[in-house]
Amino acid sequence: MLILASKSPRRRELLSLITTDFEIKSADVDETLPEGISPQEAVLHLSKIKAEPFNNGIDTVIGADTVVAVDSKILGKPADRVQAAEMLKSLSGKCHSVFTGVTVIKPEQSVTFSVETKVKFFDLTDDEIYSYVATGECDDKAGAYGIQGKGSLLVEKIDGDYFNVVGLPISKLNKYL
Repeated sequence: MLILASKSPRRRELLSLITTDFEIKSADVDETLPEGISPQEAVLHLSKIKAEPFNNGIDTVIGADTVVAVDSKILGKPADRVQAAEMLKSLSGKCHSVFTGVTVIKPEQSVTFSVETKVKFFDLTDDEIYSYVATGECDDKAGAYGIQGKGSLLVEKIDGDYFNVVGLPISKLNKYL
């Protein structure tokens, strides 16, 4: 059995591009990060702790985590819409990185990897930011935007794997599966 250790509807949808034969499970894990951890190390750590509770030596387990980082600072999910607007202002006109860490635990071996995609936002006006925040799309997304929705209108260009920005680098994951 293949287990996706994630509550994310986006990851569920992306994994279904590889296979529809999987189960969704998730555990409440402490996602507190050690002080000074890099964004890349953070997603590797978080993907492991999300997958490990379901490691039973029989099933294949996939754990994943995505963070947005600007100037090496991790932007998680905004606590509220005020914080979402602040995050979007910090991304306006800048290039930032989206890191996704993936852990695949198989009975015979485990692998953990990360993928980085560079994203550049247009220079955004306050009206553009507040209009986007008002859609609510920012509420549960790292960095306060979803590239697969209205957030795509904020993006000038990307360099790397689009699906990584959505939350799961499926082509690289497929190679490991």
